[in-house]
Amino acid sequence: MIDQDFLRRFIFEDLGVRGEWIQLSSSWQTARQHQQGSECSKQLLGQALAAVSMLSATIKFNGSMILQAQGNGQIKTLVAQATHDRKIRGLVRSQAEMVTGSLTELFGQGQLVITIERADGDPYQGIVGLEGENLAEALENYFSQSEQLKTRLWLFANETHAAGLLLQELPAVTHSQEDWERITLLADTITEHELLSLDCEAILYRLFNQEKVRVFAAEPFAFECACSRSRIERTLQAMGKMELEDILKERQHIEVICEFCGERYVFDKVDVGNMLNGQGIVADPQIRH
Repeated sequence: MIDQDFLRRFIFEDLGVRGEWIQLSSSWQTARQHQQGSECSKQLLGQALAAVSMLSATIKFNGSMILQAQGNGQIKTLVAQATHDRKIRGLVRSQAEMVTGSLTELFGQGQLVITIERADGDPYQGIVGLEGENLAEALENYFSQSEQLKTRLWLFANETHAAGLLLQELPAVTHSQEDWERITLLADTITEHELLSLDCEAILYRLFNQEKVRVFAAEPFAFECACSRSRIERTLQAMGKMELEDILKERQHIEVICEFCGERYVFDKVDVGNMLNGQGIVADPQIRH
């Protein structure tokens, strides 16, 4: 039986190459059910969630990694986030009707941004142009330009699963270009059906049964949104008293719906008054969706 919502890391013992496999099921289905738009845009979100999950597992940090693609085309914004404790969420904003195509055809002129927000340090951000036929190619370009690390990705998603495979050279480890090319050529034979339906061991045997591969324990991932009433209150406070009062002149309450999880927050005049007087914000409870 295939592992659901797990990431597996592996390493080629003698080659200076590491890899990751991920497959998301229930977490992906929870994330996609809150998104509007075409099936094409949702599948791209699934690919992004698989990608950011794998990329977040390549580094040690305390915080979150955010992958964001934005442009002026059919898809305006794509956001996928993974935290150090393996929680994911994402959103996509697109036209209701879309024509499938390359990233340029979907996003128009755009950029790819990867941000690492650390709880114990300054954030890191890398930005490159959004180029390539698909998201995997765009991320490979990012690593080539920003990190100078040879990296290959294979990303797929459908209505029930999102899956990914990543290969990357180990930093500061001497390796052969011939070895890298052999491993990536083997990985290029993977099909969408195989990556979405087979477990990690089956895929690694299918691709690399002649190689010496060490596989590490499975790491579970889950959907979890970081929204809360107090966070929304802080956002509303930043809008200022006059703007909030103008909104309340037109309607009886202010309604905010989280684009990640669909949670609905409602603030009436009393709530806004208390909030502006510094009485509304309370400590965040532990959030679980």
